[in-house]
Amino acid sequence: MKCPYCSHRDSKVIDSRGVEDGCAIRRRRECPSCGRRFTTYERYEENPLVVSKKDGRRELFDKAKLLAGLLKAFEKRPVSYEKVQEIANSVERDVRLLGLTEVESSTIGEVVMGYLEKTDQIAYVRFASVYRQFADVKNFIQELERIMHKEKGE
Repeated sequence: MKCPYCSHRDSKVIDSRGVEDGCAIRRRRECPSCGRRFTTYERYEENPLVVSKKDGRRELFDKAKLLAGLLKAFEKRPVSYEKVQEIANSVERDVRLLGLTEVESSTIGEVVMGYLEKTDQIAYVRFASVYRQFADVKNFIQELERIMHKEKGE
């Protein structure tokens, strides 16, 4: 592995460990030339996943876009960035486990909603208000009542 600092063509692996539930390997490396350390990640190559949108457009699945949406939902909530990344990884894994090369955006949205509902109800409601495009306050209140009934075990 080429050193990102001095461009020396070799580096020494100091430490390796599995990350992302064993789906990747994190390696700490050291350059024998300049002595600086850096981190690399090794992942298996995945087939492209196409997302079909409501308006008929198709685009490649973008985990960064998913993470940005999750970060907006969790804004100012007591949830760590690591937990948000974990949710994004879990959503991507669940969607890929469907075994499809093309998935509807609504399917991804439902998977996200499942994780948000288990993690933080405020983030869930924030995401739902955008995802479900509540037409008015009545729809919003109905969703809140559904959550409250579910929480009470009714």
